[in-house]
Amino acid sequence: MTLTRRDVEGIALLARLEISEQELPVYVESLSRIVGFIDQLSTATTEGVEPMAHPLEDQVQTLRDDQVTEVDHRDRYQGNAPLVAAGLYLVPKVIE
Repeated sequence: MTLTRRDVEGIALLARLEISEQELPVYVESLSRIVGFIDQLSTATTEGVEPMAHPLEDQVQTLRDDQVTEVDHRDRYQGNAPLVAAGLYLVPKVIE
């Protein structure tokens, strides 16, 4: 699939990216190649392939102990707030 200049401009708008006129042809080509690669991947046959729970079969991922290492400073931080209730910051309503 080949993307058009208009397609890339629309993507840039949605992504809030500013692309100059000089950069636009590069993005059109690059994104078209990426979409083409995704199309190519979708044609791969995956019948009979079982999903893996872990990419490195028969290996164990070592995990660290789940221990608290930081002190809770919530009360101290909320001491500076103008309004607090039940551990939450109260803010004025801005949308009606």
